[in-house]
Amino acid sequence: MSAKLRILLADDHPVVLAGIKALLVAEPGLEIVGEARNGRTAVKLAIELAPDIAVIDLSMPGLTGIEVARDIHDACPSCKVLALTVHEDGAYLRQLLEVGGVGYVLKRSASEELLRAISVAADGGVYLDPAIRTRLAGQGVARPASPEGPAEPDLSEREIRVLRLTAAGYSNKTIADKLRIAVKTVETYKARAMGKLGFHSRVEIVRYALGKNWLAEE
Repeated sequence: MSAKLRILLADDHPVVLAGIKALLVAEPGLEIVGEARNGRTAVKLAIELAPDIAVIDLSMPGLTGIEVARDIHDACPSCKVLALTVHEDGAYLRQLLEVGGVGYVLKRSASEELLRAISVAADGGVYLDPAIRTRLAGQGVARPASPEGPAEPDLSEREIRVLRLTAAGYSNKTIADKLRIAVKTVETYKARAMGKLGFHSRVEIVRYALGKNWLAEE
């Protein structure tokens, strides 16, 4: 029998916290190990309990959600931080990724998306709520190119396609099925592209995809 994923919840609204808990406790593979109603308590519990996943609100007293995500990531690198939020501004998403967060779920779609986000994060992926992707193109999330910056790496069309699908949250197996190639081939394209870009994680791929507005198009 596989071990349950240990989940920490943090939200300053008791009703919302209760709703999230009710959603997750119904899943046999998940265990709620702690609850917090402010940012400082969330960080404290993360350090004490070492959960697998921390689901945090971005607007909490004490510390902001971005600060909580940063502190948890620094103190407990093995804990994957997911934001559950009402904020649909791409700027919040970019900040979350910059401090090590790996998931962004809107509260209005939590019942459909939160469990999927937890599963993707547990598998080492980065998850973005589909609704937030549709808003990215018009919110200025792309980073302006610097005329004095390094030249754009020479990525092949297949390398770009693999990166786009990876950033969109698809697993290597799903990408392989979509492109009708072997999983090992997907891994090769991804490794080659990441090497050209100097990337070491999926989070960096998602940041790059945001800058290219790829996620809004996928």
